[in-house]
Amino acid sequence: MIKKIRTLLVVAASVATLLTPALVPSAAFADITSTDLSNGACSGTNGNLGGTSTTGCTGTAAQDKLNSLIKTIVNLFSVIVGVISVIMIIVGGLKYITSGGEASNISGAKNTIIYAIVGLVIVALAQFIVHFVLSKATTA
Repeated sequence: MIKKIRTLLVVAASVATLLTPALVPSAAFADITSTDLSNGACSGTNGNLGGTSTTGCTGTAAQDKLNSLIKTIVNLFSVIVGVISVIMIIVGGLKYITSGGEASNISGAKNTIIYAIVGLVIVALAQFIVHFVLSKATTA
């Protein structure tokens, strides 16, 4: 029982450590206006090296491209982790079936299935958090 609690605490601490940078607001670009951001993102387009004329490139277009890129990366990562989790659930099920009634093999199979399901839940929460942060960042 203590081993399960310890494992659960390690998983919770790992998740908290990985999610902390996403939840802490960054003050690095606090003094940059949206005009500066769009000029910086669009400078060099259409032969413009000065950054003052943004023909063919607007601030919202550049921001949409960045949001689209982030969403694509998160979706790709989620698909990969989802496929791995489903494979691990199948492997855990096969371990459970072939355990032969041995308690250690059964507990190992159950742990494999539980950890795969926890991985799926974490990926779903990561999707929610990324989409929430992107929607709040683009409206501000």
